[in-house]
Amino acid sequence: MHDQSKITRRRALQMAGAVAGLAAGGARAQAQPQMQPRIERLAPEFDKIISVDEPIKDLASGFGGPLGPAEGPLWWKEGGYLLFTDIHNNRRMKYTPGKGVTVDLEPTNRANGLTRDLEGRLLSCEHDTRRVTRRELDGGLTVLANGFQGRRLNRPNDVVVKSDGAIYFTDPWTLQTPQEQWDLTFAGVYRLTPDLGTFTLLVDNFVLPNGLAFSPDESVLYINDSRRAHIRAFDVMPSGVLAKQSDRVFADLRGSEPGVPDGMKVDTAGNVYCGGAGGIWILDPQGKKLGRIVHGQPATTNIAFGGDDWRTLYFTSRTHLGSVNLKIAGIPVPAPKRS
Repeated sequence: MHDQSKITRRRALQMAGAVAGLAAGGARAQAQPQMQPRIERLAPEFDKIISVDEPIKDLASGFGGPLGPAEGPLWWKEGGYLLFTDIHNNRRMKYTPGKGVTVDLEPTNRANGLTRDLEGRLLSCEHDTRRVTRRELDGGLTVLANGFQGRRLNRPNDVVVKSDGAIYFTDPWTLQTPQEQWDLTFAGVYRLTPDLGTFTLLVDNFVLPNGLAFSPDESVLYINDSRRAHIRAFDVMPSGVLAKQSDRVFADLRGSEPGVPDGMKVDTAGNVYCGGAGGIWILDPQGKKLGRIVHGQPATTNIAFGGDDWRTLYFTSRTHLGSVNLKIAGIPVPAPKRS
């Protein structure tokens, strides 16, 4: 029991440090001047993805606040619009190209990450209720996950759906709550089977698991750790769980400029897009850094592919929504079903 107590306390201190580190990072970001927007090419392969002359567009601003930024962008192809969350203001926003931004839903239980399942239903990671929910086609709400082994989840952050319908989400601890009030003593990454019958803890040794995304063939799951400022990669077994022995650091995105890994997406060629120091990094499937989109905001909170051809990259910062056009398409949402 003594050893277990030390392990529990060490994990608690790690998570407390993660919160403090993010807060300090946000304060540093606020204090630094904005960087000049530009697109940086680090390798020749970058030219197949985006031109260095491509304009970076400012679409809207004025979101977020100290308790949570603009987040969770999600392209809704049938409607031709983008949904995203304004966490601090407890709203879900709707951006329609050529028309601007309107409020789509209020309140949202301060939702963060959004995605869609194979039926096109909206999934949300709710901060205030500490749960993952699904909005049914008739408007009803289904709670998919709100606890693990009898204890409440921490604060679900981001969520993806595999082509077989399984749901994967991250559950970091991002509340400065006294240690004795914590329900779980770790930050987890979970899988929920398509029938919602089996709920599995996949990995529990992240400090602050955040964005996650599958490779195009779904053989690899990328998960970033905002506190450690890197992306880890895991091979996905046929059962849908992760091969823990395959755990590896895919890329380190630290730097002198503000920004940590947060939201993450993958294009149809397997390139990985993730926020990091100075902007949005683009890496090839082996983790080689091809280039960077420096959008000028202090941090990248999340990204999404959109547009009729899935070649528009939308991104959120703490207060801002922007976009840039790409030469290559992202993986659509919902995920295409496999035969």
